[in-house]
Amino acid sequence: MADSTEPRRDLVIDGVELTLLGTAHVSRASADQVRKLIQSGDYDSVAVELCRSRFNALMDPRTLAQMDLFSVIRQNRVYMVVANLVLAAYQQRLADQFGIEPGAEQRTALRLAKDQDLHLLLVDREIGITLKRISANLGWWKRYGLFAGLLTAMISSDEVTEEDVERLKEGDVLETAFAEFAADRRDLYIPLIEERDRYMAARLKREIARVGAKRVLVVIGAGHLKGVTEALEHLPSAPSAVLSELEQVPPPSRWPTLFAWTVLLLILAGFGYGFAVSPELGLDLLIGWVLITGGLSALGTLLAAGHPLTILSAFLAAPLTTLNPAIGAGMITGAVELYLRKPSVGDFSRLRADVSTWTGWWRNRVSRVLVVFVLSSLGAGIGTYVAGFHIVERLLQAGA
Repeated sequence: MADSTEPRRDLVIDGVELTLLGTAHVSRASADQVRKLIQSGDYDSVAVELCRSRFNALMDPRTLAQMDLFSVIRQNRVYMVVANLVLAAYQQRLADQFGIEPGAEQRTALRLAKDQDLHLLLVDREIGITLKRISANLGWWKRYGLFAGLLTAMISSDEVTEEDVERLKEGDVLETAFAEFAADRRDLYIPLIEERDRYMAARLKREIARVGAKRVLVVIGAGHLKGVTEALEHLPSAPSAVLSELEQVPPPSRWPTLFAWTVLLLILAGFGYGFAVSPELGLDLLIGWVLITGGLSALGTLLAAGHPLTILSAFLAAPLTTLNPAIGAGMITGAVELYLRKPSVGDFSRLRADVSTWTGWWRNRVSRVLVVFVLSSLGAGIGTYVAGFHIVERLLQAGA
């Protein structure tokens, strides 16, 4: 086998010999180099750039089948699940185009570590925490712009160029995927790269101490190689404080909630003023609110190919949920769609493959529930502002 050009760093930290191998997550050469190093017999432990959730998803396809969609809807985690699926679809698109499974070098490391009875160290931060810290690091406009980019990416059929794959060797797969959907990379860099560099270094130190490792192969994305090396050389021997800091989920900003309640109070004040002017005007405002918010939410559900009864539930629920910021229309429509069209085991097993295509999101019953949630919520949200402007216009006309 020819020598690989995959970048690597060799260093000794606290008496432990480390080989940091920079890989691309869709590179056959990276997988070959991982295999060569592990089979050399020079290591007693293998560390990989995976958290427990990504490890389970990579190694056990049944993980998706165990997802409780009702809990996802009830706990308002739909957008998090959609983001995860879109990122998985991006990797799958690379895999389908270039003929190598996503995470091939990680799968190789995991399989050989098990075969040779080596310690396996999972050193990345939970992806859910990373996504939440990304969200907290973005302004609300950029946050929604990023999510809109993720949704737009679902319909993209553009092929990824060879140059794009080569750039994966210079960066991180999550950063590369997000960069496709975001106009500004700077806001993404800190939670995606810088924080995870420090986290993986601290987690690596803790895991090494836990298992008593002496010679460790560390398989990480090439974009993390420099940052993790520097962090290893400068982090304190006890990394608990660093891990605790970087695992914290920032509290949500109060401004969106305050804004939502302010809009609600203004709308209710508009209703009250309309009824004070005349019962007919008040009733007209109320009917307009129901038709606009309910109609646009139902339209979103229709575009999501929801069940006819789900479409009706969107029309009935949206006028009420838009008056309560604590409950979204999607929570109702998602639950109704899930009840009426229960996903099969096959839907869960095909989920990752189906979401790699535009039509697959509608064909698969699991992903269609998520699409129903998102589009009905979007319709209700747009309806709130359209109906609000309608109320203002009618009151101005009445006062003229």
